[in-house]
Amino acid sequence: MVAYMIVILIGLAIALPSFLPRGTARTLSDWLPDRPVSLGLDLRGGASLTLRADEAALADEMLADARAEIGEALETDGLAARLAIEGRELVIGPREEGRPLSALSSTVEGAIPTFRHGTLGASEPAFTIVETEAGMLRLTLRDAALEAAQADAMAQSIEVVRKRVDEAGVAEPSIQRLGTDRILVQMPGVSDPSALRALLGSTAQLTFHRLAPDPGDGAPLGADALRLSMADGSGSVVVEAQPALDGKRLADASAAFNPETGAPVVHFRFDTQGAVVFGELTQALVGKPFAIVLDGEVLSAPVIREPILGGSGEISGDFSVEETTTLSALLRAGALPVPLEVIEERTVGADLGTDAIADGLWTGLAGFGLVATVLILIYGGWGVVATGALLLNVVLTIAALTVLGATLTLPGIAGLILGMGLAVDANVLVNERIREETARGKRAASAVQAGFDRAYRAILDSNLTTLIATALLFWLGSGPVQGFAVTMGLGILISLFTAVTVVRSAMDIYLRIRKPKTFDIKAPLGFLRSKTTPAFRFMRLRFAGLGLSALLSIASLVLFVAPGLNYGVDFRGGTLVEAHFSTAPDMASIRTSVEALDLGDVSLQQSDGDRSLLIRVEEQPGGEAAQTRAADMVRAAVTAEAPDASFERVEIVGPRVSAELAVAGILAVGAASVAMLIYIWARFDWPFAVGAIATLVLDITKTVGFFALTGLDFGLTAIAALLTLIGYSVNDKVVVYDRMRENIDLYPTMPLRELIDLSINQTLARSLYTSVTALVAMLPMAIWGGTAVQSFAIPMVFGIVIAAGSSVFIAAPILLFLGDWRSRKSTGATASAAERFPT
Repeated sequence: MVAYMIVILIGLAIALPSFLPRGTARTLSDWLPDRPVSLGLDLRGGASLTLRADEAALADEMLADARAEIGEALETDGLAARLAIEGRELVIGPREEGRPLSALSSTVEGAIPTFRHGTLGASEPAFTIVETEAGMLRLTLRDAALEAAQADAMAQSIEVVRKRVDEAGVAEPSIQRLGTDRILVQMPGVSDPSALRALLGSTAQLTFHRLAPDPGDGAPLGADALRLSMADGSGSVVVEAQPALDGKRLADASAAFNPETGAPVVHFRFDTQGAVVFGELTQALVGKPFAIVLDGEVLSAPVIREPILGGSGEISGDFSVEETTTLSALLRAGALPVPLEVIEERTVGADLGTDAIADGLWTGLAGFGLVATVLILIYGGWGVVATGALLLNVVLTIAALTVLGATLTLPGIAGLILGMGLAVDANVLVNERIREETARGKRAASAVQAGFDRAYRAILDSNLTTLIATALLFWLGSGPVQGFAVTMGLGILISLFTAVTVVRSAMDIYLRIRKPKTFDIKAPLGFLRSKTTPAFRFMRLRFAGLGLSALLSIASLVLFVAPGLNYGVDFRGGTLVEAHFSTAPDMASIRTSVEALDLGDVSLQQSDGDRSLLIRVEEQPGGEAAQTRAADMVRAAVTAEAPDASFERVEIVGPRVSAELAVAGILAVGAASVAMLIYIWARFDWPFAVGAIATLVLDITKTVGFFALTGLDFGLTAIAALLTLIGYSVNDKVVVYDRMRENIDLYPTMPLRELIDLSINQTLARSLYTSVTALVAMLPMAIWGGTAVQSFAIPMVFGIVIAAGSSVFIAAPILLFLGDWRSRKSTGATASAAERFPT
């Protein structure tokens, strides 16, 4: 008991700052925690960019470096050779016909670049070398070497990105690595990330090159020369391929103005070693031009009038003040070792984040109030205790999120609210079991003990099925959906403590103090406290139930084909822009301006009294960068027609990300179904597993049909809804299955049909009460939660109703048919339930 109180008090102390105004907790006491739960960008506003490292460019750079190193080694040894890059291979052969390849082999082998496996691994060649029949050496880049180089490049890139974001003055940014080739950058308070997008996406590879002879346009260049375009579009310049100096030696860069012309320029300064090399270079090039190159474009090609020995210089060109500021910030932060591409962008305005918090708070309070009302109506005083345990569950979940450093997102709030409805299930199971034991004549202490003992197995089984779905959602989901999975999973785990341990302690205290003879859980409403088990003959309706379910599922499949699902940008790619206006805009002019952009399929949807506009643009050809350009064009077109427009939400998803999310969504639903099949088969028997999965398929098809019928966005939140429904649906069936298994032991000679009816009737109150509490918990969010969560909350309300009916009219009849089939095959048609499902 003391340990429980300590856990609760610590949890309350940790969660307290999250329920107080910012900074208030610090004024209460020095020893109290003062860190509130971290809020996601969808709740506090900001921008999120997902950057992807270009593996192909990294491989090309490794091949180019290897070619340069091996070529230099061959030249040092006085060996003439031809070196050519073919795909991910470097082909080397003697320049002179008939010269033996062995003369090159030893030099090439000694000059091959090496890499390390991990920090303590031994050095290994980065290329495999094979001698071809044509008398050439073929060097192939090893996958392990590329992976090692990518890991190193990602580590360096994260530091460069962090410096660039700091240079931009963004407060409290979050920069983290995703997988092997991606970086997630979250920037609170940033409403327009276009400048940061350019800042983060630019490689900023600054190099200085000698000029090479220009044979003229169209003429072939030598292997050691490159033709590069001028950044101002004035033409092109031929330079030596090998840089004379690169930007790694830069010590500082700053925006300034040329004292003679007043034009914006960038001043730069090298470190000591770079200053020496730069001085030698300019001394050798007096009277000659040299090129200053940034990311493959020539910024300028000035003529060196005199040696520059101080280690500093100036980059001039057709720059604006903003461009010199950005360029100097890029140079100070350093170059990226590998190009980064923005493949996903999401922006939420501060006002929308504030509204989301308010919506989540009020819908959560409304859901909690409705659940508490239902509990008190069902269980009276013990309903009040269950409500207290539920409130404690919410507080401890917030505390756990704070301790883990997890982020609370808007879908996370939805998970918290749904978790309230599901957490009640344990209380319902225990209370209904205690009522049954009391009705059998057991005394108070024995009834409570038996109630908890008999309910615990069902509680564990039902919660594990939901946790399996939640774990898969976290594994295959991303971003806010993972936030939902974390919040939901923590809520379920903590409910095992609050709904079982805490409530059990409260009942034990009551028994010791009051010492009642019987433990009577009274309901304020008389019809809810019946002491007899109903005797409905559900299996008589099995054909009608299965027929109606099959008809609805077929209709859902038809709806899936036509009109089909309204796929969100998560799955089909493209752009979503949400604009808010102080007054209702001229929709006709905005529609005309947006359609004039020639961006393909564009849809406009008004809401909030015509003061909010949702614009969806189909995926544009041209990869990820094309989606970003489309978003910028839409924003410019809307602003031109309605200058008071504020863009509260922008989502940009490139084709690569949308394809990955779609595959992950399909895998998540499939994996969850298989996991449920395996779990139920292991815990019960194969007919139980087949019945549950068949019912699950029918439930999912109906929910998909509901999406098609209503036109709700089908994106990541929809997948979250489907996975949650999978867990909830199986949860409901596991409780009935658990009672069937118990009754098989109690009534071994009872016919299967009667046993199934008995089990359903015995768990009917629990099924109804749990469904009602889950339903009323989600109902406020479905009605008032807003567009951000409606594709989760509304289908959940529908799915809860469907799952409650399917447990009785689909799963049970399928189990009966399978049992009859097994009996006919083995022991005869008159077999009992125990003979059909031996335990």
